[in-house]
Amino acid sequence: MSTVHLPSVLRANVGGAKTLPIDGSTIRAVIEALVAQHPALGPQLLTADDELNRFVNVYLNGQDVRYLTGLDTPVGPTDEVRLLPAMAGG
Repeated sequence: MSTVHLPSVLRANVGGAKTLPIDGSTIRAVIEALVAQHPALGPQLLTADDELNRFVNVYLNGQDVRYLTGLDTPVGPTDEVRLLPAMAGG
């Protein structure tokens, strides 16, 4: 199982967990499994079309998946996935 790291802004929706073990062979499958287990994350991570929200950055082992193969990026059992929603300020 890959390990999904969650920032503090998302932890309230997963019972405060900093990391979660999640099965999935691609980034898309990992995110879908995460949302299936914790539905409150859905609106924060996905659009109405079940695509990744453009304000969410996803990293696989420190690499931005946008520069790999996006949501189709393969995920191995020892990989680490980090979800980082963009923060806005003014």
